[in-house]
Amino acid sequence: MLVTRPARADDLDAICHLAELAGPGFTSLAVGREALSVRLNKSIASFGGKSSISPDHVYLLMLEDTDKNEVIGMSAVKAQIGIQDPFFNFRVLKVAQKSAVTGSRFDMEVLVLVNEYAGASEVGSLFVKDGYRGTGAGRLISQARYMLIAADKARFGDQVISELRGHVSETGESPFWDAIGRKFFRMDFHEADKISAEKDNQFILDLMPKHPIYVALLPDAARDVIGQTHPAGVGARRYLEAEGFRYDGNIDIFDAGPSLSVPRDELTTLKDSRLESLHLAQTGLELPLMAMVSNESITDFRCVFTQVAFIENDLHIGAPALSSLNLSSGDTARIWIKR
Repeated sequence: MLVTRPARADDLDAICHLAELAGPGFTSLAVGREALSVRLNKSIASFGGKSSISPDHVYLLMLEDTDKNEVIGMSAVKAQIGIQDPFFNFRVLKVAQKSAVTGSRFDMEVLVLVNEYAGASEVGSLFVKDGYRGTGAGRLISQARYMLIAADKARFGDQVISELRGHVSETGESPFWDAIGRKFFRMDFHEADKISAEKDNQFILDLMPKHPIYVALLPDAARDVIGQTHPAGVGARRYLEAEGFRYDGNIDIFDAGPSLSVPRDELTTLKDSRLESLHLAQTGLELPLMAMVSNESITDFRCVFTQVAFIENDLHIGAPALSSLNLSSGDTARIWIKR
């Protein structure tokens, strides 16, 4: 059974291992053990805190294979970004160019530094070990974030965004960073990415150019990756788009990866899920439907992807899944039926 649950204090080694496997360009995990430990402690406090929204709240979810007692993936939700520290992106805009003398008109793309997502929630840090990709593990750890949001909307912003990893090589080279960032920051991609992940982003405002940057002036290698997703993130982008996220012209200032956003209440999982009373399925009962099922607790949140059945409008679920949710027959759970 694969189970999504809140991160615990004893998960630090597993989180650090997942960070190593993620490789360069995975900004949210591109930090040292100490920074990951701080983030883990914030998460523990957030899950145990009051039902309110705060820029200090971050919710780390771990995906555990209970048969192997092994953490095999993770994801996260930041409750509120851009409040304490600015959350910068480049906005890709089109500027019309027209000359009456030559009789010509054409559009030029420019990059403008913006902080448009202040107050939004951010989903990210989605990573699953290679051996579990294609098994439904990615869907579970991704979608569990929206089941968590649905369980207590007051903890999260009215808008939800996600930054996808852009094109960064295995050695940590980014053609977009080399064309712009390196010129102003005098440091390589990895160093800038690490500072951004571990500290506040004031250094970006201090050093990044304040005027629009014309895309046409960039080398082809940099232009070609603007708004493009890293090959390892294509699956994550599909999950996001299925949830209603859309690319809105904002890109990451380091690797030009796309930022996607959606109004919180328009999240597909949130809209299509509902509360049901669970019943323990009798031995031998056929369970024909695949469903995402979570309890309604925040402090003891659990989410599984399992088979269920509706019999005379009663929802029946197997004993292993019921136990993994820390629920008993007759308890209420949130359910989302796979279409």
